[in-house]
Amino acid sequence: MMNNEIKPLFFLVDDDALFLKSLEIDFAQNTESNIMTFATGELCLENISQNPDVIILDYYLNSIDINAINGIETLDRIKASNPLIPVIILSSQDKIDVAVKCMKHNAFDYVVKSETAFIRLKKIISTIFQTQKTEKALNWYMENM
Repeated sequence: MMNNEIKPLFFLVDDDALFLKSLEIDFAQNTESNIMTFATGELCLENISQNPDVIILDYYLNSIDINAINGIETLDRIKASNPLIPVIILSSQDKIDVAVKCMKHNAFDYVVKSETAFIRLKKIISTIFQTQKTEKALNWYMENM
């Protein structure tokens, strides 16, 4: 294999096992990536040192364990640990105030769980990688001028 590019690492975090599995399958089929899945924010945070390229995070995260930390708290802890990791929040809540709250907590974007969610995720991830490439090119240019 001639491709020297390291596969991006995605963290998928959702306490809905069925949704998490379908998300994992979709990513496995449609992206050249490494995927790690977690049923709780706590498990995601225990592995944060692996520096994922993108985290897709459920908004609630406490339907199984009522004491589990929710998506917003997980997001805050991810950002405290590494503010550069883009986090996309997924939620079944199609409410503007929920989306605004996520953005205020530095989520990269907010996606409502629907039949178009996976398509939206792909577009957002594509934007993230394009932005990162542009920033790297810009930094190189600034350093070498």
